[in-house]
Amino acid sequence: MEKNILFIKNMVCDRCILSVSDILSRLQIPFNSISLGEVSLLKSLNFQEMEELSQELLSTGFEMIEDKNSRLVNRIKSVIIKGIYDDKNFSNNNLSVILSNELNMDYSHLSSLFSRMEGKSIQQFQQEIKTERVKELLGYDELNIYEIAMEVGYSSAAYLSTQFKKSTGLTPSQYKHDHVKKRSSLDSH
Repeated sequence: MEKNILFIKNMVCDRCILSVSDILSRLQIPFNSISLGEVSLLKSLNFQEMEELSQELLSTGFEMIEDKNSRLVNRIKSVIIKGIYDDKNFSNNNLSVILSNELNMDYSHLSSLFSRMEGKSIQQFQQEIKTERVKELLGYDELNIYEIAMEVGYSSAAYLSTQFKKSTGLTPSQYKHDHVKKRSSLDSH
C-alpha cells in the first residue's frame, strides 16, 4: 500500500487539495483520498504516469517528495498547518504529544530531523504559521484581536500582540493599518 501513497510538498490549504484533485482528475489518475501533503491512489502508477504527474504538480507549485526524511518533515508541517487552521484547541495541547501520537514516533527524533532539514525548530515553524494565520484573519477584518487570539490559540490578546511583534516587527494594529487594503465596492468605481 505504501507505494500507492504519494507525498506532495507545498500543500498548505484546502485550495491546494482542490488543485491536486483537479490535476489527478485531468490526468485520469484514480485516487482514494487527498489530505495536506498526501495522496492515496487506487492503483500504482507507471513511470510515464509518474513523470506526467510530477510535471503537472511542478507547474502549479507542488513537488512530489521521494526521500523518506523529507516526507516525514512534510507530514510534520501538514499536522501543524492543519491544526492551526482547522482545530481551535490545537494550540492548547502539547505539540510534542500531538506529533508523537500522529506520526507514531519519538518527538526528540522528529525535532532533531526537522531542525536538521529545515534549519529551524518545529516551534519556530509553528510560530511562522500562526503569524501567517493572524495576518490572514486581520485581513478578513471580521474578528477583533482578542477573538483572533482565541482562534489561533494564544492565551490572551496581549500575548498574541507580543508574539506577532516579535515575528513581524509590528503590532497587529500597525500591520492591519499598513498592510490590509480596504475592500471597495464595485459600485464605487
